Amino acid sequence: QVRLVESGGGLVQAGGSLRLSCIPSEIYIRYYTMTWYRQAPGKQRDSVASITKDGGASYADSVKGRFTISRDNTKNTVYLQMDSLKPEDTAVYYCRPLDPRVLPNYWGQGTQVTVSS
Repeated sequence: QVRLVESGGGLVQAGGSLRLSCIPSEIYIRYYTMTWYRQAPGKQRDSVASITKDGGASYADSVKGRFTISRDNTKNTVYLQMDSLKPEDTAVYYCRPLDPRVLPNYWGQGTQVTVSS
Protein backbone atom coordinates (compact mmCIF):
# COMPACT_ATOMS: atom_id res chain seq x y z
CA GLN A 1 0.00 0.00 0.00
CA VAL A 2 1.30 3.43 -0.90
CA ARG A 3 2.30 5.59 2.03
CA LEU A 4 3.88 8.98 2.51
CA VAL A 5 5.35 9.31 5.98
CA GLU A 6 6.19 12.76 7.28
CA SER A 7 8.12 13.21 10.51
CA GLY A 8 10.22 15.67 12.48
CA GLY A 9 7.56 18.07 13.69
CA GLY A 10 7.22 19.27 17.24
CA LEU A 11 6.91 22.23 19.56
CA VAL A 12 9.56 24.92 19.25
CA GLN A 13 9.96 28.51 20.37
CA ALA A 14 9.95 31.35 17.89
CA GLY A 15 13.36 31.67 16.31
CA GLY A 16 14.04 27.97 16.61
CA SER A 17 14.58 25.30 13.98
CA LEU A 18 13.13 21.98 12.92
CA ARG A 19 13.97 19.52 10.16
CA LEU A 20 11.14 17.62 8.58
CA SER A 21 11.54 14.38 6.64
CA CYS A 22 9.28 12.68 4.12
CA ILE A 23 9.75 9.07 3.10
CA PRO A 24 7.35 7.60 0.55
CA SER A 25 6.83 3.96 -0.13
CA GLU A 26 5.98 2.50 -3.53
CA ILE A 27 7.28 5.53 -5.41
CA TYR A 28 10.80 6.76 -6.04
CA ILE A 29 11.20 10.47 -5.47
CA ARG A 30 13.94 10.82 -8.09
CA TYR A 31 11.29 10.69 -10.79
CA TYR A 32 9.20 13.55 -9.43
CA THR A 33 9.11 17.15 -8.34
CA MET A 34 8.33 16.89 -4.64
CA THR A 35 6.48 19.54 -2.66
CA TRP A 36 5.95 20.37 0.99
CA TYR A 37 2.55 21.79 1.94
CA ARG A 38 1.09 23.06 5.17
CA GLN A 39 -2.36 23.56 6.58
CA ALA A 40 -3.08 25.76 9.56
CA PRO A 41 -6.33 25.37 11.54
CA GLY A 42 -9.25 26.81 9.62
CA LYS A 43 -7.16 27.56 6.54
CA GLN A 44 -6.60 25.89 3.19
CA ARG A 45 -3.59 23.75 2.45
CA ASP A 46 -0.88 25.75 0.70
CA SER A 47 2.41 24.83 -0.90
CA VAL A 48 5.52 25.87 0.98
CA ALA A 49 8.45 24.60 -1.08
CA SER A 50 9.13 22.42 -4.10
CA ILE A 51 12.20 20.67 -5.45
CA THR A 52 12.53 19.41 -9.01
CA LYS A 53 14.12 16.17 -10.17
CA ASP A 54 17.25 18.20 -10.95
CA GLY A 55 17.34 19.79 -7.50
CA GLY A 56 15.92 23.18 -8.40
CA ALA A 57 14.07 24.68 -5.45
CA SER A 58 11.26 27.21 -5.16
CA TYR A 59 9.59 28.68 -2.10
CA ALA A 60 6.51 30.54 -0.99
CA ASP A 61 7.32 34.17 -0.24
CA SER A 62 6.39 33.66 3.40
CA VAL A 63 9.22 31.17 3.97
CA LYS A 64 11.84 32.35 1.51
CA GLY A 65 15.21 32.76 3.19
CA ARG A 66 14.15 30.73 6.23
CA PHE A 67 13.24 27.29 4.86
CA THR A 68 15.38 24.99 2.72
CA ILE A 69 14.05 22.00 0.80
CA SER A 70 16.41 19.19 -0.19
CA ARG A 71 16.30 15.62 -1.36
CA ASP A 72 18.43 12.52 -0.97
CA ASN A 73 17.52 10.15 -3.76
CA THR A 74 19.70 7.39 -2.30
CA LYS A 75 17.56 7.43 0.82
CA ASN A 76 14.37 8.20 -1.10
CA THR A 77 13.80 11.07 1.34
CA VAL A 78 12.76 14.71 1.03
CA TYR A 79 13.69 17.19 3.76
CA LEU A 80 12.50 20.59 4.86
CA GLN A 81 14.93 22.53 7.06
CA MET A 82 13.01 25.26 8.84
CA ASP A 83 14.96 28.03 10.56
CA SER A 84 13.92 31.27 12.22
CA LEU A 85 10.50 29.81 12.85
CA LYS A 86 7.59 32.12 13.54
CA PRO A 87 4.25 31.47 15.26
CA GLU A 88 2.56 31.83 11.88
CA ASP A 89 4.45 28.75 10.69
CA THR A 90 2.31 26.66 13.01
CA ALA A 91 0.52 24.07 10.88
CA VAL A 92 0.40 20.43 9.87
CA TYR A 93 3.04 19.85 7.20
CA TYR A 94 2.61 17.35 4.38
CA CYS A 95 4.71 16.28 1.44
CA ARG A 96 3.75 14.64 -1.85
CA PRO A 97 4.60 14.74 -5.55
CA LEU A 98 3.61 18.03 -7.15
CA ASP A 99 1.89 16.27 -10.07
CA PRO A 100 -1.70 15.55 -8.95
CA ARG A 101 -1.83 12.55 -11.30
CA VAL A 102 0.73 10.84 -9.07
CA LEU A 103 -0.99 9.33 -6.03
CA PRO A 104 -4.20 11.21 -6.87
CA ASN A 105 -6.08 12.55 -3.85
CA TYR A 106 -3.60 10.90 -1.48
CA TRP A 107 -2.14 12.68 1.52
CA GLY A 108 -0.07 11.26 4.35
CA GLN A 109 -0.84 11.86 8.00
CA GLY A 110 1.34 14.96 8.11
CA THR A 111 3.53 16.18 10.95
CA GLN A 112 2.46 18.90 13.37
CA VAL A 113 4.68 21.95 13.78
CA THR A 114 3.83 24.32 16.61
CA VAL A 115 5.79 27.52 17.15
CA SER A 116 5.27 29.34 20.42
CA SER A 117 5.86 33.07 20.81
